[in-house]
Amino acid sequence: MGISIVGATPRALWLDRLDPPIEPRPSWSDLTSGGDVEADREWDVVIVGGGFSGLWTAYYLNRLDPSRSVLVLEREYCGFGASGRNGGWCVGELAGSFERYATRSSSAEALRLNRAVFDAVDEVGRIAEAEGIDCHYTKGGVIRVARNRPQAIRQQAEVAHHHSVGFTSDEIRLLTAEEARHHLNATDVHTGIFFAPAAALDPARLVRGLTEVVEQSGVTIAEQTAVSAIEPGRVVPADGTGIRARSVIRATEGYTRDLHGARRDMVPIYSLMVATEPLDEAVFDQIGLAGRPTFCDDRYMVIYGQRTADNRLAFGGRGVPYLFGSAIKPGAETLKSAHQLIADTLLELFPVLDGIRVTHRWGGVLGMPRNWLPGLHYRPDGQGGHTGTMGGYVGEGVAASNLAGRTMAELICGVETERTNLPWVGVSWPKWEPEPLRWLGVRGSRSILLTADNREFATDREAKLAARVAHWLRDGSLLAR
Repeated sequence: MGISIVGATPRALWLDRLDPPIEPRPSWSDLTSGGDVEADREWDVVIVGGGFSGLWTAYYLNRLDPSRSVLVLEREYCGFGASGRNGGWCVGELAGSFERYATRSSSAEALRLNRAVFDAVDEVGRIAEAEGIDCHYTKGGVIRVARNRPQAIRQQAEVAHHHSVGFTSDEIRLLTAEEARHHLNATDVHTGIFFAPAAALDPARLVRGLTEVVEQSGVTIAEQTAVSAIEPGRVVPADGTGIRARSVIRATEGYTRDLHGARRDMVPIYSLMVATEPLDEAVFDQIGLAGRPTFCDDRYMVIYGQRTADNRLAFGGRGVPYLFGSAIKPGAETLKSAHQLIADTLLELFPVLDGIRVTHRWGGVLGMPRNWLPGLHYRPDGQGGHTGTMGGYVGEGVAASNLAGRTMAELICGVETERTNLPWVGVSWPKWEPEPLRWLGVRGSRSILLTADNREFATDREAKLAARVAHWLRDGSLLAR
């Protein structure tokens, strides 16, 4: 029978359930032509991008210095991109490896950075509660299961490494098969990892609530406003008018490719999701997931899921390959064959789901830098102002964007804190290769990893080439999947 996606709404579960539904705010041209905003004023800070990075920056800027004038520009509506469509994992991880950040500083500093992201997980929950944002935040950790012997070997090595550099067993620990199945009763469980600094949430509820709080605090938000270029001291909307600013912050992630001169700064990578109908408690008695931990297994081709507050399973993976020329096509976000593959993977994990129905299916792009190293920088622009850039989260941005936005606000205000000298501050990203090299590299590495997963599940033996490729990818030495 399987899991059917027939009749599923081709829209993100999170966005589809917002009540009231989304109504975009006025555009920049509407605000200026209507007299709400002076067209020729100079702003203290202009933020390009109305996702989590931009909104958290605006939030903390207002708390640090309410006198600063702040403008957020968003092409569609706040939360249109990855911030409103992601898997709802608020996880204390960075895509860049511990070793890469240690090389930039030291092992102690890399550990301090990781613990700052741990704190960001809690900070998101604290702010949501303080501001009355009901985003279904539940800190249940992450349960990762190994479902073949190579995955189990990698888990053992990973936990041993984390403990050797200073992580505690309260933060990350290895589980026996029985312990792992207690959290997540998937098929073929060998071992598991429990990673405590993580929460499940509804990202659209969080981004909407954050947007409203920011706007009510005095920040101006212009939606339906495409930006074509960012220049020193100036942002250029698509209509050609210039907006002057003392500081300009780029927070565009996977959509960076649309800015003039930035086509190769960030590669847009697709991730797709499905959400089931609400499931009976009897189903979860068999599956597990008490306490709503987020979950995945340890294949190379990433999968991820959560139990929602209304007892659905929201589950996703990297189902659509990179498109030539860094293309972003709406049709790729609702590709039925890719969504059916994701649904089939969910059934493979939990055979008890045979016959249940998928109610929503969707997708979107995330941003991937060439060196796979999330970070931010804030620098003089050579003309008396500053420019800042943040992101490169590679799909792990819900908590990281909070830390990045908080840090960026402190840098803008000239406030030195325990965050402003973390080793991801000052990170830059080299340009990706021109086509067709970019397409060949991204597609090729993805093919190697996908083949490796299939081989390891079939033979229970390690795919050694894939292990080396995965290591190189995480270190930014090869084109990323």
